[in-house]
Amino acid sequence: MSLERPVPPDPYDLLPPKPSFTLTSDDVADGVQMADTFADPSVGGAGRSPQLSWSGFPEGTKSFAITCYDPDAPTHSGFWHWVLVNIPVSATSLAQGAQPPAGAFAVRNDYGTKEYGGAAPPAGEPFPHRYLFTVHAVDVEKLDVTPDVSPAVVSFNLTFHDLARAVIRPTYHIA
Repeated sequence: MSLERPVPPDPYDLLPPKPSFTLTSDDVADGVQMADTFADPSVGGAGRSPQLSWSGFPEGTKSFAITCYDPDAPTHSGFWHWVLVNIPVSATSLAQGAQPPAGAFAVRNDYGTKEYGGAAPPAGEPFPHRYLFTVHAVDVEKLDVTPDVSPAVVSFNLTFHDLARAVIRPTYHIA
């Protein structure tokens, strides 16, 4: 029996395919270890969300949602770090550590807070965790959700309103 943990699939590979658009960041990059700035204070980080900018989203986009999800968390359901919804279509970037734009709100993450929760893989994990920062182009101005719903409820609603998605997948590992 192998004690090596298999790498879970990318969760977007399990959903219906969607077109993509451009997502960039001054702070994080695909496959690159995030700075401690973006890790949770529980592991010595600053707990700040990274800067994100997006462009090239499809016509018909009426709002955006932003999520950060760790599919490598040692749970059956991964770990939600950040879920922002109802971001106005006029917003095409968030500064590092930004609060939700006017009209947008965060739902409870798996830390139990309504804000960005930084990376914090368990000490001793033998591999880096992936953090999927995703901007969803949404076909309605407001998802029919409240700030009290779970990330799973937002994700379910996005399945029916997601026109396209753009993803950056940085990593974090505690040596």
